[in-house]
Amino acid sequence: MMNQQGTNNGVHLNGHTTHTHPANGHVSSGAEHEPFHYKYLDNINYPADLRKLPPDVLTDVANEVREFMVDTITSVGGHFGAGLGTVELTVALHYVFNTPKDKIVIDTGHQGYPHKILTGRKNQLHTIRQKGGLSGFLKRTESEYDSFGAGHATTSISAALGMATARDVKREDYNVVAVIGDGAMTGGLAYEAMNNCGVQKRKILVILNDNNMSIAPNVWSISNYFTNVFASPTLQKLRGSIVDMTDKMDDFGDRIRKVAHKIEGGIKAVFTPGMLFEALGFKYFGPVNGHNMPQLIKILESVKDIDGPVLLHITTQKGKGYAPAEGDKQFLHAIGKIDKITGKSLAKKPEVPLPPLYQNVFGQAMVELCEKDPLIVGITAAMPDGTGLNLLHDKMPERVIDVGIAEGHGVTAAAGMACEGIVPVVAIYSTFLQRAFDHIAHDCALQHLHVVFALDRGGLAGADGPTHHGVLDFAYLRCIQGMVVMAPKDEQELRNMLYSAVYHYKQGPVSFRYPRGNSIGVPIGSMQALPLGKGEIVRSGRDVAIVAIGNMVHKSLHAAELLWQEGISAEVVNARFVKPLDTALMDDLCNRFEKIITVEDGQKQGGFGSAVLEYIGTKHNRTTDVHIHGIDDVYVDHGTQEELWRDLGLDGEGIAAVVKEFIGFPQHLDTAELVG
Repeated sequence: MMNQQGTNNGVHLNGHTTHTHPANGHVSSGAEHEPFHYKYLDNINYPADLRKLPPDVLTDVANEVREFMVDTITSVGGHFGAGLGTVELTVALHYVFNTPKDKIVIDTGHQGYPHKILTGRKNQLHTIRQKGGLSGFLKRTESEYDSFGAGHATTSISAALGMATARDVKREDYNVVAVIGDGAMTGGLAYEAMNNCGVQKRKILVILNDNNMSIAPNVWSISNYFTNVFASPTLQKLRGSIVDMTDKMDDFGDRIRKVAHKIEGGIKAVFTPGMLFEALGFKYFGPVNGHNMPQLIKILESVKDIDGPVLLHITTQKGKGYAPAEGDKQFLHAIGKIDKITGKSLAKKPEVPLPPLYQNVFGQAMVELCEKDPLIVGITAAMPDGTGLNLLHDKMPERVIDVGIAEGHGVTAAAGMACEGIVPVVAIYSTFLQRAFDHIAHDCALQHLHVVFALDRGGLAGADGPTHHGVLDFAYLRCIQGMVVMAPKDEQELRNMLYSAVYHYKQGPVSFRYPRGNSIGVPIGSMQALPLGKGEIVRSGRDVAIVAIGNMVHKSLHAAELLWQEGISAEVVNARFVKPLDTALMDDLCNRFEKIITVEDGQKQGGFGSAVLEYIGTKHNRTTDVHIHGIDDVYVDHGTQEELWRDLGLDGEGIAAVVKEFIGFPQHLDTAELVG
């Protein structure tokens, strides 16, 4: 067994120390002091600078990288815990491998912050996840060191094998390393890739960063098995007894220890994932302490030249070196501005309490339904807190099933439940449900199975950027036969849609999407059924009709107020349904208006506006002019939701401006008559 002790790489923080960040001048805590400088990191801008240093100072470099990350991210916010756990690994990889010629593919961008620090982006880290700043994930257009973009999990081994294949086809010579972890091994794509690695037998190094966590606690059974076995008192006592017994037996004792080591190696092959990985065609090494820098350097140097697939299993601690993150790994997975010493949020409490988060409105509604109905089950893909299902788990843990980062499996499992009379409510972020498209179409819709999909983060997600914007769901769900697709205008309508989806729309799969962030603040009452495929007029008007969906309804009402102030009377419709479309309401609008504008915070191609235009174009003469207002055929970068809505013309002012341009304002309107 390799040494598991390692070194103590903790960041020493206390109330008497102030570190002034050299990049942004932020004073993090304590009394006034001179600006803090890093002995080694100040002179490291790229991995080539790192490789000039002797190996015996790399532990100090890792400490500085970790402290730099703590200094910066506590002051500006960002993903936190996972990156703290990969500091030593990142330093070791860039020291041993000749990046960027050698390719390092990092799974789940949460782990990538130390990588950004060492690859030319140190002085921009304070801009991370801010509009115009660094992406919170790996991004090929951001750096040549980002070999492959990472926003969704489990992709690294497949991408790395593809690069290794390209290298061999082109007869080039470089190393390819895949770093997978932070829960990504719960996804089936990783095992598909490993199986193919074993078949192709190409030279590739896979590093399994086993921190026993994703965002929520890891549901990877292999990791749990390994942890329990090797932490068992019996095995630890046996190892200690052998060492004590043979310590004074000279050569004979040394021979016994060697035999014991071989026996232990055999036990390890049975008791750890090594047996599985070797069956898949990998040469397996580990487990190795991922925070022991000398050990990491030594083993990486040893395995880098081995031909064929190699898997190095390292164990790390999420939040390593920062006590608040070590103590609360899930909460400090991603943070806003926090106090560097205590880890407590620095966000100011609003004078008036904010409305509840949409995710919590959903979670509370699930609690209410499950308390009355034993046949309802919630399903999450490693995101109970992010989807609000933690509220149900706290009350009835047996009614929440966490499938890990395996969305496709979760959806097909839900289809199996539906076959047997359970009503599964699958709560997955809109962007992550994209990964399960075939499972929705083939396993749910084709068999007319009653599976309910609650899509969190519908629309523009904000600082997480294009990998997390939920802008495709209207389009990719609308094309599935028999699918019901809807979006609520506020929190009460969300509750009504969940209730209706569970009890009234049973002919097949049903979906509703809702945005990230706080709800509108309308009164919350009992859940009521909504008539299938029926919208509502929420403001009457005579000059133009604004047909909005989801959270764009209230922004359209704001736009209508602004337009009224300029003498334009706009009718606002809450469509509620993308599919089935309220065709009777569309007929009425076409009879009363020459111009109709649709508004959605989703991709225009194939989305809600397309559904309206398709119907009007085939059922009516073309005297009605329809304009689709949404997101064009582009990827929207990261920024706050407010910044992105403003830039895309999806706030009240932007919608009003689009309406005026569409109708050819100024119109010959009698403002006095309108007011009267």
